[in-house]
Amino acid sequence: MIRSLSAASLVLAVAFAAAVAPAPAVAQAAARAYAPENLRQLSFSDRVRVIEREYADQSRGRQIPDDQLEFYLDQVDSGWGFSRIQQDIATSLRGGSSSSGLRPGWNGSNWSGQTLICSSTDRRRRECRTPFNGRPVLVENISGTRCVEGVNFGGGNGVMWVEQGCRGRFAERRGGGHGGTGQTIRCESQNNRERTCPTNFRGNAVLVRQLSGAACVEGRTWGQRGNSIWVSNGCRGEFAQGRGGGGANPGYSVTCNSENNRRRTCSWDRRQGRPVVIQQISSTRCQEGRNWGWDGGNTIWVDGGCRARFGAR
Repeated sequence: MIRSLSAASLVLAVAFAAAVAPAPAVAQAAARAYAPENLRQLSFSDRVRVIEREYADQSRGRQIPDDQLEFYLDQVDSGWGFSRIQQDIATSLRGGSSSSGLRPGWNGSNWSGQTLICSSTDRRRRECRTPFNGRPVLVENISGTRCVEGVNFGGGNGVMWVEQGCRGRFAERRGGGHGGTGQTIRCESQNNRERTCPTNFRGNAVLVRQLSGAACVEGRTWGQRGNSIWVSNGCRGEFAQGRGGGGANPGYSVTCNSENNRRRTCSWDRRQGRPVVIQQISSTRCQEGRNWGWDGGNTIWVDGGCRARFGAR
C-alpha cells in the first residue's frame, strides 16, 4: 500500500513539473539552425529553400503557394528578417490578415508586380495568370529541372504554363524594348570554341540573358561583327538589339560593384528602361534576382561579388 502511494505521488510530481516547465518547442520556433535572421546574406536558391522549409514545418508538410513565396522573396529585399517571415506565415495559416494580403497590386489570386513564380508540381502541367500580356522569360530557375522555353514553359496573353517539373521566376520578355526587331538570338560557344551567329539587328547588340556558367563579357568572350554576333570561351547567351531611340540614351550605362561580397545600391535612371547586364566585370556570375536586381525605380542593387556594367533594355 505504501509503495502504491509513493508511485502515485511520483506520477503527480512529474506531471506538475511538466506543466510548469517552459515548452522547448516554443523556444525552438524562434530560431532555426538552417535560417539566419538576415536572409539577404543567402543566395536566391537558399532563400527559397529556407522559406519553403519554414512554411512546410508550420503547415505540416504543405507547399507554400507561389504568390506567397514571391511576396516573401520581395520582402527579404525590402529588409524583412526571418523572424518576421515566420510570424507572417503563422498568421496566414491561422486564417488571420497576413501581410502578404496587403501586397501592392494584390487581388487575391495573383499580383501586378514585375515577376511571378510558376511551379509544375509532381511534373504536372500548370497554368499561371501573369500581370503582363507578353511572352514570359525565365529570370531564375528554382527547380532542379532546367526550364526551357517551348519545352516545359511558355505562354502569352496574360497566361503562362509550366510542366515536367519546371519551377521558376518569370518576367515579361519585352521584345519592343530592345529596338526595332523585337528578336532574341541565342548564340552558344561549345567546347570553348568561337562561334558566329547571324542576326538582322540594325543597332548594337546587348546581352539579355547569360545561359553559361562562364562569364559573357563584351569584347572578351562575345562581340558584334556587322550583322553577326560572335561568342567564345564557353559564353552562351541570349542577345537582342539594343535600344536606339524612343527617348532613351543608347549609350547610357551604369557600373555597379559588390565589393567583398557586400550588398551595394547604385543609381539608375528609370526613364532609360529596364536594366540588363551588358558587361560582366566579376568572375562571379551576375544573375538577376540572385545577386543583382532592379527596384523598378531609380536603384540597382548588387550582392555576393557581382560586378557589372548595366545598360537599358
